[in-house]
Amino acid sequence: MSESYTVVATLLGGLGLFLVAMELMTDGLTLAAGHSLRRLLSNWTNTLMRGVFSGVLMTAIVQSSSAVTVASLGFVNAELIKMRQALGIIYGANIGTTMTAWLVAIVGFKLDVHAFALPAIGIGAFIMLAKSKGRRLGVGRALVGFGLFFLGISTLQQAFEGIVANFDLATITLAGNAEVAGYLLIGIVMTILTQSSSAAIAITISAASANMIGIYAAAAMVIGANVGTTSTAVLASIGATPNAKRLATAQVIFNIATAIVAVLLLPVLFYAVETARDMMKLAPNIGVSLALFHTVFNCLGVLLVLPFNNVFVRFLEKRFVTVGESLAKPRYLDKTTAAAPMLAVNALILELQRAATHIGDAAKQTLDTEISNHDLEQKINAVHQLSNVISNFIVNLERASLSEEVTHQLSDLMRVDQYFMSCAVVLGTTLETRTKLGRLPNFTLEQEVETYRDKSRDFLNSAISADSELYFEKLENNYHTLKSERDVLKQNLLSTGTRGLISLEQMSNAIDFITEIKQLNEQWYKAVKILSRIEIDARNRDSGNSDSETAEQEKNAETEENSQDEAVEQMPV
Repeated sequence: MSESYTVVATLLGGLGLFLVAMELMTDGLTLAAGHSLRRLLSNWTNTLMRGVFSGVLMTAIVQSSSAVTVASLGFVNAELIKMRQALGIIYGANIGTTMTAWLVAIVGFKLDVHAFALPAIGIGAFIMLAKSKGRRLGVGRALVGFGLFFLGISTLQQAFEGIVANFDLATITLAGNAEVAGYLLIGIVMTILTQSSSAAIAITISAASANMIGIYAAAAMVIGANVGTTSTAVLASIGATPNAKRLATAQVIFNIATAIVAVLLLPVLFYAVETARDMMKLAPNIGVSLALFHTVFNCLGVLLVLPFNNVFVRFLEKRFVTVGESLAKPRYLDKTTAAAPMLAVNALILELQRAATHIGDAAKQTLDTEISNHDLEQKINAVHQLSNVISNFIVNLERASLSEEVTHQLSDLMRVDQYFMSCAVVLGTTLETRTKLGRLPNFTLEQEVETYRDKSRDFLNSAISADSELYFEKLENNYHTLKSERDVLKQNLLSTGTRGLISLEQMSNAIDFITEIKQLNEQWYKAVKILSRIEIDARNRDSGNSDSETAEQEKNAETEENSQDEAVEQMPV
């Protein structure tokens, strides 16, 4: 078997272990994460400086910035911490990884964290095989994931350590800027191949101590190792959530920016290193100088990025935006509209109309003839997230500046928001119920169910903006027609099931299905009716007309109708 085949096979195996490890860690952390773990992580990273300190501490303990970075990606993937919080850990990990250089320079060895891999896999596997459930199963998966992560890194190192170890740095003859650029590239490639900046830095310090390369060349390799270590985060972000991809991108940008600054300031940094070494009365050897250089330029990078962290976060939040995130992001609500009550009402109307459109789109996918759940979950989640934004916006408006009329409108808009939220909740179960129902063996009954379903789909996608009073008459007629058809259909299902023409399970599933559709119709009807009325009032107000009396009559009629609906709902099925 050729050596090249062995390298490729080992490389593929290491990558496979690495990606499986990420999946297991994310799933395990999601299962294992109770409120205590979430609270602990949040407390550790609730400010940027706490996050930086946590990153330094964790990396110094495990001696692997890659492990800390991947763990952070796992936490973000499992939604235990936010991307903003994890950024501090990434910054801190860059400082914490300098501990390796100090250990190599002073002690001459580094902690072998891979010794924990096999025990972690063994313990995690026993927990998983013990028919564990809930948190215990999550802990088992997370342990196996962490163990496989280190095993994957070790396998990748084995794939190239022979090539790297036999690479003679003394054979490279470069000078000036070419020397710095050349050794910078060597440091990047070496770290990518070994998947360990610690290994690359250890080789660099050893080569510099043996006078195989100059101090500037060695410094360039150390900088390159810092850039090369970002490959771990890039690998770990494959198939991850958008926030995890943003975090990996943040590490790449941060490390490359730090490297550029370090290369440009190389003579200045070494002057600072020599001054600091003399002040600290450290031994004047190359290993200590490189370790101190590694620490200085990483600390400098963190100090430079901290003042611009918010700008950096806003830049990242515009990257890797999913359909769900785009749908959930408000278009009309901002500080400007919040400052003016009338603008706030108009903006809320537009935002709630967007939510109504999202519900209509989700209903199409749920109730169309061909079942499709493409992006359905994203659209439902978008309604939930948009609803939370709208609710918080209404609650946080300055009450002192609101007139009685605007206060009533905001109260009604909050009701609309809650109706739409109820629609999203029902949509989450309707597709599952329809899938469970399948097709009814009774052709006539199946056609009646399809007709009711299609009419409801069209109703949930009807106009959401009133152009005249006829709009309300048409809306109400369509709604009550659907209510009547549902009642007739329900009675037909009960009769057919009683005669044994369909099974009791099919009858029950069909009644559940049309009942969920009825709830969708009802909540959507109530919401759109109120929203359209508020829109007309706002339009009349802007044009100088008043329609408050009609609005009050409509509101009283709606209250009476709601009471009737509640009375009907309490009647036995």
